[in-house]
Amino acid sequence: MAASIMAGIPALKEINNDLKRRMEQAVAGFQANLAAIRTGRANAHMLDQVKVDYYGTPTAISQMAQISTPEPQLIVVAPWDPTILKEIEKAIRTSDLGLNPSSDGKVLRVPVPPMTEERRRDLCKGLGKVLEEHRTTVRNIRRDGNDALKKLAKEKKVSEDDEKRALEEIQKMTDAEIRHLEELSAKKEAEIMQI
Repeated sequence: MAASIMAGIPALKEINNDLKRRMEQAVAGFQANLAAIRTGRANAHMLDQVKVDYYGTPTAISQMAQISTPEPQLIVVAPWDPTILKEIEKAIRTSDLGLNPSSDGKVLRVPVPPMTEERRRDLCKGLGKVLEEHRTTVRNIRRDGNDALKKLAKEKKVSEDDEKRALEEIQKMTDAEIRHLEELSAKKEAEIMQI
């Protein structure tokens, strides 16, 4: 991409930096969601979205236990506080991951069953919903940037030409981030459908 027009104009530099930061955060959030989506193999990140009620606070399992994958079809959760083992087991069992953990009193063993074709298709549909949510987030960020830009133009802090170029630049930035989200989604979908 050519040099940023917005970065060269002091009044627009802050808007440009804010938009980039927020769009990158949206992509990072999408990547975190992708890591938690189950494929055919065990992955410690599969439990990232599972929260446990820990003294009244919803807490991620990774913050209260060591999570490992000693085998391709097994996740082992070793809590640092053994008294919370039952709550972790309940949270995993009630999550929509379709996992059935077993406890030996010290650690949880979570076998990851092979996925059926139907389950793979359901995950791909869910992936589509998550993708659309993040696309909408990026579009909302674009709208915020456009509004801020139009406000500056109305206050005569930027010229009409600069406003037009900056609007085009914001659109290009939005298109690039959405394309990145779609590429990540297609890659994950191929991973899910792989047997």
